[in-house]
Amino acid sequence: QVQLVESGGGLVQAGDSLRLSCAAPGRIFSYYAMGWFRQAPGKEREFVAAIRWSGGSTYYADSVKGRFTISRDNAKNTVYLQMNSLKPEDTAVYYCATWRTYYYTGSYPDYWGQGTQVTVSS
Repeated sequence: QVQLVESGGGLVQAGDSLRLSCAAPGRIFSYYAMGWFRQAPGKEREFVAAIRWSGGSTYYADSVKGRFTISRDNAKNTVYLQMNSLKPEDTAVYYCATWRTYYYTGSYPDYWGQGTQVTVSS
């Protein structure tokens, strides 16, 4: 059973910043594309951002472009999501995910984390 462990969620005010982290259990994940999804109450889970194995290419949902930045540190088997200028509509459970491919292809992830709550108050 693969366990991706997210951390860094919390309650913040609109306009604040937050950084999420996701630790992968082994070195092999340094060769996988990784990403973030989110699910707000009553809504479907949606794609937020993804990064290829080497970190050279990143992908974002239109709703977070210019505000969120995904990055990774393969020496630590960790991927990050820096979230700036947060809005109340960013409130959701954020899930880390990974694909057993070098590149993000838009397919359904192979592994998921348990999620971390992000709440943005107005």
